Amino acid sequence: MSLHPAPFVSPVPVTELSLPFIVPAEGVPRDADQTVDRQRTKISLPAIPARVAISLGTIAGFLGLWWLVTALQLVPALFLPAPGAVAERLLRLANEGFVDATLAQHLGASLMRVFAALLAALVLGVPAGFAIGLSTVGRGILDPVVEFLRPIPPLAYLPLVIIWAGIGETAKVLVIALAMLPPIIIATASGVRAVDRNRVNVARALGATPAQVLRFVVLPSTLPALLTGTRIALGAGWSTLVAAELVAATRGVGFMIQSAANFLATDVVLAGIIVIAAVAFAFECSVRLIERIFVGWAGRG
Repeated sequence: MSLHPAPFVSPVPVTELSLPFIVPAEGVPRDADQTVDRQRTKISLPAIPARVAISLGTIAGFLGLWWLVTALQLVPALFLPAPGAVAERLLRLANEGFVDATLAQHLGASLMRVFAALLAALVLGVPAGFAIGLSTVGRGILDPVVEFLRPIPPLAYLPLVIIWAGIGETAKVLVIALAMLPPIIIATASGVRAVDRNRVNVARALGATPAQVLRFVVLPSTLPALLTGTRIALGAGWSTLVAAELVAATRGVGFMIQSAANFLATDVVLAGIIVIAAVAFAFECSVRLIERIFVGWAGRG
């Protein structure tokens, strides 16, 4: 017969995380909260998302393949210089320039043309998109024009634009704006047509005038689609830049690429392409950030 009585309650295992919450006889430990915060900090360390990791791996693989092809001299350096040579040339472009202008001056001229074209496309495209989305007459007049212009490549406009606007800055901005206009019109019209009718009816029931409905209901609801159209338009305009700067330009990234191609300066051509891609990526990230800040409510129901 055992001299010790059987326990009434079995011991319960305590997790390691809960140990700081055990209250000793003299009270709560002074550093209990700090210990929990440190543990939470360790748990919430940011991790690289899988999508970003895959993208970085793809870029690294592409650069590695490029370096391997040039290191093995599978392609002559005249046609495909090594990544290091292109990076070195990029630094020289920034410091010494090419065809009488530094890289910053070429980039500034190109950005001025792209933003001028974007402004013109927004001024013309947003009212046209509202007219198509709100009015049957507006849709009947403008929709065929937009559908006619949309599939035409910007290079097809080039001879006609030179005849109409000459070879100055107006022609370059006009070619880029024509490439930007259809995405903005189509996105704006789609956003206007997608406005929730219940919101419009509630505003009207509360006594809002048509102008107030347009200002306080339709326009805010259209902003997400408008920003999406702007993002697409920036990509279209930036890709048209090289063609636009064929028209008697003296500065610009596209002009720099074309001039380098005439001299078989492949490293300058690749450096210019990398600059165009980097700026386009920066545009994309900037517009997405603006979307997140100002219309982050979109898509949440």
